[in-house]
Amino acid sequence: MGDYKRLKTPLSEDDILSLKSGDRVLLSGYIYTARDAAHKRLLESLDKGEEPPIDLKGIVIYYCGPSPARPGRPIGAAGPTTAYRMDPFTPRMLELGVKGFIGKGKRSKEVIEALKTLKGVYFAATGGAGALLSQRIKEAEVVAYEDLGPEAIRKLYVEDFPLIVVNDAYGNDLYEEGRRKYRKI
Repeated sequence: MGDYKRLKTPLSEDDILSLKSGDRVLLSGYIYTARDAAHKRLLESLDKGEEPPIDLKGIVIYYCGPSPARPGRPIGAAGPTTAYRMDPFTPRMLELGVKGFIGKGKRSKEVIEALKTLKGVYFAATGGAGALLSQRIKEAEVVAYEDLGPEAIRKLYVEDFPLIVVNDAYGNDLYEEGRRKYRKI
C-alpha cells in the first residue's frame, strides 16, 4: 500500500496540482458539509446579490448529511452522499473559490472538465463507513441554513480524514482508469 499525502485546509492551487488520481490523502483542518438543498440555497442567495454565509475560498465541501450526535460526540455517523446530485452546482462552486469536494460515486464530464479548468479536486470517502469516519471529526457546528436539519451547512474540524483522489486537476478519473486496467486483462 502506498503512502498517504497529508494536506491541511484551506487548499491552495499548489496543493491541488500536487494531487493525482489514485493518491491517498489524510486531510486535516476545517471542511464544510453541504448537500443539494444547501447548494441550491447558497447559489440562489448569491444570485440575489447576498453575501455567502461562509468564505468559499480554498474550502473543501463534504457531501454529507450527518446523523444526530450521541452524548459526548460532536457528530453522529457522517458518511459521504452520492456526489452526482451536486453536479449541477459544482462548476459554479469552483468559480466561487471552492477547491475540493468529498463524496462517493462518479462525477459528470462537465464536473471533470471544470475541475481541470478551475483547478479543483474530487475526493472519495468510503461509503458505508459513516460511524468510522465520524471518529476523525473533532468539532462540528451548524454555520448556515439550520432549518435544513441534516442538510444544514456544518463546519467540521477533521484530523487525518482518509480520502482518495478520484478526479484530479489534470482531467484524470480513477473510476475510468480502473475500468481500462481490467479491460486489458
